[in-house]
Order: sequence, then C-alpha cells, then structure tokens
Amino acid sequence: MITSFDDYCIHQTALPIAEPSQSDRNFYDRYWFNGFDDGNYLFEIGFGLYPNRRVMDGHFSVAIGNKQYAFHASRRAPKDRRDTSVGPLSIIIEEPIRQVRVKLEANEHNIECDLLFTAASIPHREPANVMHDDGHLIMHTTRFTQMGYWSGYFSIDGERHEVNRAYGTRDKSWGVRPVGEPQQGGAPGLMNDDPGVYWIWNPINWGDFCTQMGSFEDRDGNATQLSADLVPLYDKLADIPEGDDPGMIAMTEVKHQVRWNKGTRLAAGCDMQFKDKNGNSYEISMEPLKQFYMLGIGYNHFEWGHAYWKGELATAREEWNLDEIDPLDYQFIHTHQAVRATMGDKVGMGTLETIVIGRHAPSGFKDYFDGAE
Repeated sequence: MITSFDDYCIHQTALPIAEPSQSDRNFYDRYWFNGFDDGNYLFEIGFGLYPNRRVMDGHFSVAIGNKQYAFHASRRAPKDRRDTSVGPLSIIIEEPIRQVRVKLEANEHNIECDLLFTAASIPHREPANVMHDDGHLIMHTTRFTQMGYWSGYFSIDGERHEVNRAYGTRDKSWGVRPVGEPQQGGAPGLMNDDPGVYWIWNPINWGDFCTQMGSFEDRDGNATQLSADLVPLYDKLADIPEGDDPGMIAMTEVKHQVRWNKGTRLAAGCDMQFKDKNGNSYEISMEPLKQFYMLGIGYNHFEWGHAYWKGELATAREEWNLDEIDPLDYQFIHTHQAVRATMGDKVGMGTLETIVIGRHAPSGFKDYFDGAE
C-alpha cells in the first residue's frame, strides 16, 4: 500500500513505508517518555506501533501522592505513519529531534494532559540489543535516548497540575522484541536452564551534562551489555549539535551496586563508578524520590500489555494505591524511580530503572521472585 510518506526520499528497502522490511510478527516502533519534579509526581508515556500484528497502542500514567493512575488505549494500526493517535491520545512531532507534544484529550476516564517535551541533548544512540533463543533471533533493536524538559499540564478527575520545566527523558526504539500474545505451536524455546533477566538503566541530568548508563547481566553478574557515556546538555535548541556531539565522553570502565529494600526487588539506592579513557573518575550515589510501576504503561501487564489485540478501538482506566502493592508480584517487578543523585559537589536528577527476575548472585537473589535478605 502506498501512503503519504512514500512521497519522501526516506526509503531503506524496496518496499513501501507501510510494509516492514521483515515479516517477524514482533517488529515494532515505539516512543517512551517520562517527566518528574523533585518528588511530587512522576508521569510516563508509552506509545507503540506493531505493523505485523496490526496493532497500535498508547498509555499515559502518573504516580502522585500515594496513588498511580493509568490511561490505556489500543486500536487497529493505521497504514499511514503520519497517524500517531489512539483514541484521545496522540504523539505530535512539533520539530523532529527537538520538540514532541503528548496530548490526551478530554475523555470518559477523566485523565488528560497537554505536555511539550523540549530537548536539551542530542538523541544519544545506545548499544543495540540483540538476543537469540536456540538460534532464533528474538530481539534486535535500535534505541536513542534524549534528555530535556517538559511544560504544560496534566489533570486527574478535574484536578489540574501545572508542569513547568520538569525534568524529562525520552527514548525512541524500533526493531524486533518480544511483544503481544505468546506465539503458539511448535517446540518451546531453549533460552537456558536458568531463566531470568537483570537490567539497570540510569540517565541523570546534571544541569550542564547528563550521564547515561545501561547494563544487562547474566545470573552470576557478568555483563552481557554494558555502556555509559557523558553527554552535554544545552539551554537553547539552536545550540544542540546536528548528528553526533563532539563533547560526548564514553566511559571505559563502568561499575554499579544496587541497594535493595529488604524483602523486595525494589531499589533503596544505587552507587555507580565510571572511568573515561583519560583516567578521570566519576563516582555517583543516588536516593529514590518517587516510585513508578511500569505496568502503568503496559510493561508486564496481563491485560494491557504491548501489542495485545483489544479490538478496533478500546480504552480503559486503572489506579493503584502505592501503599498496598506487593512489590514481588510479577506485574510490579519492573520499576522506575525518580532519583536525586550526587557526584562530588554536583547534584543531579534522574531515573533509575530496574527489572530483576530470576536468580542474580551479586544481589543475593536465589529464586525466581525472592526478595532481598
């Protein structure tokens, strides 16, 4: 099918833009955003297109006070890539790589927002995620992360909250990753005899620069993917370089230690130690300020998971009392926390993402869902 984007010189294959270069049912294209202040609120947005599953879905969720609220929406995917809306929720590219607007129009679920993300850094490309299951490629993705600030508002049940230069992070990723309902038929995969995942991700805004770290580890704590970089931040959009930033500094040594709350897999804090190629050291310590559970934007959600077919158009609202959540419930294991960080005399604000399922020797986890001792 020929659509509007086919009129631009952007093709990467011999196929029309509406047709992915591969038939893998789990091919996807996805936005993620978050925004937070000094601990009063933490909101997040997830928005994904899954063309081979013919699904588009989106979520807006905010943790404020002792509650987390979520708006979910899903539809049959449009063919035209210009259409990035699911019911009342839409993503609007005001200026590519510079400004993105998220709007959730008035709806029956009484959750609304009009939020503008303005970039403060280049879109920083992270290492590709590649994973095979018994010779079958199940993950191969590209992702960039970008720091910035938010302005606008969000509203819950008629209570409006103004957002003025709130800290923000976004990423954009695409490729193949496990999504949607599990594939049926055939022999089961043979990932390994010790299933699980360990992922830590930590972008921090230090004012004039940011640090961005991410690591997958195996069950014994050996890194299977590891990176950290220092990326400059800018006050004016016009000052952000096009392409790569010559001021970026790659770390050659990256270490971290998560302190876990007893009886949980929820971080009580984290320390990191970096070194760059010139031998400069960076020692970071952070404390959580606000908790956010990722099922609010579809991760690990049994009903509103990414790429689930919900019909031609469906929307819903959920809310959780944060004081009553079982942190070892599978759906709540994947978390984000707004954190305050220190590095010498510098103070930064950032996000600490953790998901640990299964055994992880350095953390003391011995079973699938046991908590810290």
